Amino acid sequence: MIHANLLGVLGTNEIIIILIIVLLMFGGRKIPELMRGLGKGVREFKDAVKDVKKEVEETSKETSKIEDGR
Repeated sequence: MIHANLLGVLGTNEIIIILIIVLLMFGGRKIPELMRGLGKGVREFKDAVKDVKKEVEETSKETSKIEDGR
């Protein structure tokens, strides 16, 4: 049985091997496109998180106003 704490530990050698495999699979020309797409995805995710936080804060403000009015 594989322990969960061993799965999250990556050393320098493992990272280098992963990078070499990615380079061989996609080639040097595709990697910038992949990274651009990954960056856009991360940016969209962060924007979505900000929107959700904003909605939660607005809802809590509205709820506190309603409770104060009682």
